[in-house]
Amino acid sequence: MLKNIASLDLVEFIETQILPKYSHFDKAHNMEHVTRVIRRSLALAATTGADINMVYTVAAYHDLGMSGPRASHHITGGRILQRDARLRRWFNAEQIRVMKEAVEDHRASSSRSPRSIYGKIVAEADRDISSETVFRRTVQFGLANYPELEKEQQWQRFLDHMHSKYDENGYIRLWLPHSPNEQSLRELRAIIADEKELRRHFDKYFEEETT
Repeated sequence: MLKNIASLDLVEFIETQILPKYSHFDKAHNMEHVTRVIRRSLALAATTGADINMVYTVAAYHDLGMSGPRASHHITGGRILQRDARLRRWFNAEQIRVMKEAVEDHRASSSRSPRSIYGKIVAEADRDISSETVFRRTVQFGLANYPELEKEQQWQRFLDHMHSKYDENGYIRLWLPHSPNEQSLRELRAIIADEKELRRHFDKYFEEETT
């Protein structure tokens, strides 16, 4: 996955000092998630001409802010990257500023376009819009953060989230045209438009996550 990255010492630093931090986060922001975001970011970098080392670093740092409040994790993550003096071994001050802004801009609920290609790449790579992943992660989040809710209340929360984020009027935005996410989002919206089918998916993942 990393054969095209010139700075092998950067890879070693991130794999040993940064990525293990994700083992402390929830299922939606764990090691599997950050590895997937890195892989997708590198694939997108190959089609945009972006600096591969910067893309890799942004992807690796993008959710470190989950060590604090979730609502502001993108801001916290940008601050963590900017203040990590170890990165000065590979990047100058301007590159670090751009990477900080990219981490800040990756959040799905942002209504404005990321300020650089690096923000667009990580934002796009962070959006795993396969229906299975979206449905399971939404059920997991509801169970983890609202354990007091009964199943029907969890369903209503799930339904509200699907419409507010993913349907035609939802807040999710894709910033790179012709990315794999475009087709995935169309398929997801087709399921959301059929509430009976959407409920079938909810029941399936709710049962799997509670048994």
